[in-house]
Amino acid sequence: MIVLRAAMQEALSRRILGIGAAVSVAFVGLFWLGFSTAFSRVAADTSDEFATIAASTVMTVLGLYAVQFLAAFLAILLAAGSIAGELESGRALQVLARPVPRWSWLLQRTAAFGGLSVAYVVLMTIGVLTVAGAVGGYGALSPVRAIGLMSLEVLVLVSIGVALSTRLGTVATGVVVVALYGLAWLAGIMEFVGRTIDNASVERIGVAVSLLMPSDALWRGASFHLQSPAFLLAPDTGVGIPFAAVDPPSGRLIAWALLYAAAMLVFAVRSLRRRDL
Repeated sequence: MIVLRAAMQEALSRRILGIGAAVSVAFVGLFWLGFSTAFSRVAADTSDEFATIAASTVMTVLGLYAVQFLAAFLAILLAAGSIAGELESGRALQVLARPVPRWSWLLQRTAAFGGLSVAYVVLMTIGVLTVAGAVGGYGALSPVRAIGLMSLEVLVLVSIGVALSTRLGTVATGVVVVALYGLAWLAGIMEFVGRTIDNASVERIGVAVSLLMPSDALWRGASFHLQSPAFLLAPDTGVGIPFAAVDPPSGRLIAWALLYAAAMLVFAVRSLRRRDL
């Protein structure tokens, strides 16, 4: 696991991670300030328990929506140069000149960057949920399942970034993955709008694009488990959360995302094997 350890040390030494850590700490602090202020105001203005639960749920889910954006861009930044950067600088030749199989080198670097991305998701999600629980007594439906789905989302992004990084440069890989991520977000909006206005064609287009890039669909699955059980079980009151799901994710979605990530890694291994160094 020498390559894995070296990749972890390389990632941790990057300035972007230090900046990201500072931004993340500041984000949790701002979330605590905003959540405590808003929760106190809602609790003082109404005696309706459901209104307090709804406000807590909306604030928490939107806070974690921002977390998944931060985690997604961290995963993209790490994966974009995972292979291309090493090939462009010539460092890959120094390692692969030794008896280290290309597939092992690639998968160890992928595991390092994927592990860091998952660790970020876990720490940030726990941080936000801890703040919401400490200030407003908030309890999500299933934090473990939500963290699992958000972790799968960043692993999908890492796998795509690694696959493209075997063929494209660092900047080009980053641009393409960001564009795909944005397309998935747009597909989620289309699916939501199609369902809202009862337009099956628009909804089907959104679903189809989500299959091509399942990142947003995984977030929506996670968002269901991040909501309060009392909020989910309440009758329809017209209170909704933008970019959040009202139904649990299907097993087919999870299976598809796992196969998707695995297929990207298989492509990456084969692509690197055929590439001249």
